[in-house]
Order: sequence, then structure tokens, then C-alpha cells
Amino acid sequence: MKNITVLGTGVLGSQIAFQTAFHGFDVVAYDIDQAALDRASDRFAGLAQRYEADAVAGGAEGGPRAAISRIRLTHDLADAVASADLVIEAVPENLELKQDIYRRIGEAAPSSTVFATNSSTLLPSALAESTARPDRFLALHFANEIWAHNTAEVMGTPATDETVYARVVEFARQIGMVPIEIKKEKAGYLLNSLLVPFLQAAGELLVDGIAEPEAIDATWRIGTSAPKGPFEIYDIVGLTTAYNISRMGDEKQQAFADLLKERYIDQGKLGVATGEGFYTYPRQA
Repeated sequence: MKNITVLGTGVLGSQIAFQTAFHGFDVVAYDIDQAALDRASDRFAGLAQRYEADAVAGGAEGGPRAAISRIRLTHDLADAVASADLVIEAVPENLELKQDIYRRIGEAAPSSTVFATNSSTLLPSALAESTARPDRFLALHFANEIWAHNTAEVMGTPATDETVYARVVEFARQIGMVPIEIKKEKAGYLLNSLLVPFLQAAGELLVDGIAEPEAIDATWRIGTSAPKGPFEIYDIVGLTTAYNISRMGDEKQQAFADLLKERYIDQGKLGVATGEGFYTYPRQA
């Protein structure tokens, strides 16, 4: 796998593209329009600064600055996948949107191309038939700030070819990740199976009016010595992602989704990436 395409240049999609380019791969980064690509360019510049500040090791010659030169931006979906060996999909957490993307790239990409979803909650089997190549499709899930939290959860479906699975595990290793091989499908993989219930519990405390985010976060940090509380994590993940996940949940989670939309998302407060969510931050690219 030499030519890698990443679909979606949001917070995590841009990190996947940059981490891959940092380790010497040629990357095509796709998003829906030029405005989104302009934001992606800013994100890549910010990531180069972050990698330098964190002294991230193990990259290809030229370091973080050279990584940017290995990323090509496009809003033409067919062009994005035309020469791809591996396509990593990181579009919003919406089943219908993902299925539509896979139908389109299934027609445009070479028959040899492997498809991988970074979906944080959806089972790959819910998407496999849309790809028209279920044997060459699986999940490859990354954590936010992937240069530091460098797990790559690899999860196939019953239809995934074992050789394809092994190739994706090796690719993950080549870009500096620790491959986590998951034996069978589980919504949420390992990381989010542990993280999401924790975040949901915090959201329900807020919806029920038990306490404000600052108090909930302080309780968690003080009581567990954790570096961040749940609402700080929500801001890092992004409130749009939190909304998309919560609106598919039970009645209480749907109420939390409504709260997110009305108080934050509709006000342009999407988390760290926009400079404000539950908390206020220095504006990032």
C-alpha cells in the first residue's frame, strides 16, 4: 500500500492524513468543497507545528514540514480514489452518508483498492454491501491526537479477506500506530466501548440538571487523577460527532443531542476546533 486516500478532513480525518504523510506515504485528502479544503490546509499547518512542538519521532525525511508536501487536496471524489491502494473513510458519523460515499467510490476506485472505515460506532457490516467489495473492506479506527494516542483498532467482518486484514494491520504499523486486532465485530470497538458509556453518563448528569460541566469535570479529575473530564473530552472529540452519536441513542441521549444542538452547535460552538464548546480555547486551525 503506497497511495493512500483519506475521505474527510475534519479533526480526525486531517490527523489520519497527516500522520500517514509524516511517515512517508503519498496521501490524497478529499473533502466536499474548496472551503473545506482551505480549512484542511490550515489544519495541516497547525499539525506540523504541533508535531514539532511535541517532538514526534519516527517520521520520514524532512519531518513534519515535508509531510505537508506529500498531501494532495481535492474535492473531486472520483479523482481522490482513482489511484488509491487504500481508502480510509472519515466522514461524519451518519449511516446513510457513509453508505452513499461507499457506493460512489465503489464505482470509481480500482477493483484492487482496499476500503477502511474509521467509524467510531457503526459496525463495518452495516456498510460492507455498499462498497461492492465486502472482501476488501474493514474498519480501521483511530483515536484523537493519533500521534500520541497511537492505537489503530482493526476490525473485519465475516466477509473480510484474511490477507487484506493482515495488510491493513501492517500498514497501521508502518505509520507509527499500535495495531489492535479485534477478533469479531463490536460496535464501539474497544476504546469507545469503554469511553462512550463514560461520556454518556456525564451527558445525562447535565440533561437531568444534576450539575454543570465544570463541576462534573472537576469531580472526575480530582477523584481519579485523570488529566481531563468528560466535557473536556467532548470538546476535543468535537460536539458535532457527539451530537451524531447521541441522537442515535435512547431518549435520554436524544435529549442530550438536542441540548448540544440548541446551546452549542447552532451557535457555532463545536469544541476545541472552533475555539469554543463547553469551554473556551485559543482558536485553532
